Amino acid sequence: MKTAIYPGSFDPITLGHMDVIGRAAQCFDRVIVCVMVNCEKKHHMFTAQQRVDMVRRAVAGFPNVEASSWDGLLADFAVKEQANILVKGVRNGSDFDMEYQMALINKGICPTLETVLFPASADYIHFSSTMAREMIRYHQNLEKYVPASVVEELKGR
Repeated sequence: MKTAIYPGSFDPITLGHMDVIGRAAQCFDRVIVCVMVNCEKKHHMFTAQQRVDMVRRAVAGFPNVEASSWDGLLADFAVKEQANILVKGVRNGSDFDMEYQMALINKGICPTLETVLFPASADYIHFSSTMAREMIRYHQNLEKYVPASVVEELKGR
């Protein structure tokens, strides 16, 4: 069984994330969307548990996708879950450079861990959680940016 982990902050989950999740679900037997605690992102709009709950609702239609959280090294989570694949979405060259460096670091920690990069689909190349948070703060229409299953919750923020 091929288990892949799609890590991120998902603060909040976006349609761009959902695009990567759907594509990964077609490629791997099991996909774990892992809400990570990023020490460089000091101020999350949502708690880790709220983010996991949103992800769970968003991925409910995928039978081989689940949500979890982790506050340690991603490579350690991969070992714990017996996963040997990390899935990352990349929107541009800067994302690629950063993810390539992270892939090398993770491979150094866990030599059996491979990283698969999914280029962003054209419809979602401009999406980010940061952009979604701005739309939430300024009470903009969220349906174009986040999964329908979390829109109402986000409107209340």
